[in-house]
Amino acid sequence: GRMKPVIVVHGGAGRIFKEREEGSRAGVVRAVLRGYSILKRGGSALDAVEEAVRSMEDDPHFNAGCGSVLNEKGEVEMDAIIMDGKNLESGAVSAVKCIANPIKLARLVMEKTKHMLLTDHGAHLFAQAMGIPEIPGEKLITERSQERWKKNLEPDSHPEEFQKDLGTVGAVAIDSEGSVACATSTGGLSNKLIGRVGDTACIGSGGYADNRSGATSTTGHGESIMKVVLARLVLYHMEQGMSPEMAADTALDYMKTRVGGLGGVIVVNSSGEWAARFSTKQMSWATVKDDQLHYGIYTGERHTKPVVEALAAESEGF
Repeated sequence: GRMKPVIVVHGGAGRIFKEREEGSRAGVVRAVLRGYSILKRGGSALDAVEEAVRSMEDDPHFNAGCGSVLNEKGEVEMDAIIMDGKNLESGAVSAVKCIANPIKLARLVMEKTKHMLLTDHGAHLFAQAMGIPEIPGEKLITERSQERWKKNLEPDSHPEEFQKDLGTVGAVAIDSEGSVACATSTGGLSNKLIGRVGDTACIGSGGYADNRSGATSTTGHGESIMKVVLARLVLYHMEQGMSPEMAADTALDYMKTRVGGLGGVIVVNSSGEWAARFSTKQMSWATVKDDQLHYGIYTGERHTKPVVEALAAESEGF
């Protein structure tokens, strides 16, 4: 290979409450390091983004997998997508329950079926056929999600207000072969209608990857993201010659002015330039390029340290 691998992850755009900041930072750093170690060994962008997202699905700080928000009935329903920039193959699942890692199931949809998106009961049957272990739904429910759900049920509550700390997790990467991939996973909106599918499972909205231009994963207000097909829009701007940062800002700005939606995107282009941009107050993100780790949560915040140092700290922390 001749490309220097790059990976970028996000842990969701919105409002990250003070007491959850450290956990969110640690979670995106852990995810990006796990994905990067795959790239470093010559692994594929696809494997790297899947691993990074799986790491965040297993972390209760994020609204994906364990820690997902609850729908109106008090259940976890999750969406996920993965896409391979080589051949534009993609796999997605929506409204899945009782599995720990929807991103794994999305990858199986891509590789083991002729389809791109399986939903609800059908996704459940497919998971069984693939031997994915089922876990009791309550295993995915954290105390925090339960409390929020109850609060949102109160007659004078406004669940929209609580949507400010929307979470989705995602990753984009380019490997040493110059191939790109994206992956995105979420528990959706708190107290959403049963069967609601947001942007995450929709190709071009929750994510898009094409070796000719790059890869992107989105987070934020799902319905707004779908209206402007945000992930594809970012790549379109890069195809018109914009840098990843400029393309991300332009697309986010359009979403804000056109439909009043806020969100965030992570991007890597075909030459390995990256960006992590957001119009919300915060977005947890992390990236590794040239063996340097960068991460942050607030606009303008950017910590940098050598990967070796970060890995040493990680192994002590576990």
